[in-house]
Amino acid sequence: MVFKTPPGVYAPQDDTWLLSEALLREDITADTAVLDVGTGSGALALAAAGRGAAQVTAVDVSPLAVGATWLRARLKGLPVRVLQGDLLTPVADRGFDLIVANPPYVPVAGRRIRRGRGVAWRAGADGRAVLDRICRDAPPLLRPGGVLLLVHSGLCGPDRTVEQLESAGAGLRAAVADRRTIPFGPVLREQAPWLEAHGLIAPGETKEELVVIRAERHM
Repeated sequence: MVFKTPPGVYAPQDDTWLLSEALLREDITADTAVLDVGTGSGALALAAAGRGAAQVTAVDVSPLAVGATWLRARLKGLPVRVLQGDLLTPVADRGFDLIVANPPYVPVAGRRIRRGRGVAWRAGADGRAVLDRICRDAPPLLRPGGVLLLVHSGLCGPDRTVEQLESAGAGLRAAVADRRTIPFGPVLREQAPWLEAHGLIAPGETKEELVVIRAERHM
């Protein structure tokens, strides 16, 4: 049975596949507690469960995303617990061995919105409205030896992400683990004039770099 991502839910794209490749390089066993923050279609949560993780939690603020992930997991017979809520709030009292996140990160005019078509990608003028929250709230939920994998555009400042994670007070060591350059998709093509006007891309630029940040807790 082919299951299509419902309209309004973030469908798997280049950033999803790049993060999935990083996830599949991690040592995942039945005892690995995995959290997928902003799960969207559930692709990453299902990838972790498919690798054998028996404790997979997926969180999304969108009821449509929650429903789609729950249904996809059931159809595949995979043990994924799906929760509705804002980022890490529903699991703030839990610990995880692996946290993955593909949050909204596209720089746009105005603040991040919480409903409508752009909720999966609009992230404020610097693209960090959600990234900064994850950098602050995810490290305390990592168990010793735990890993955070976070994907975003190079437009959002990978060095800033690394610095925030290492200064979070949880003993993390962070670095860019993967890079991939891709052509602008429909969203960035639409935003290109604004991005160019604000000096975020060069005139006529048509490609962006995606990065995966890997942070590991050593204490």
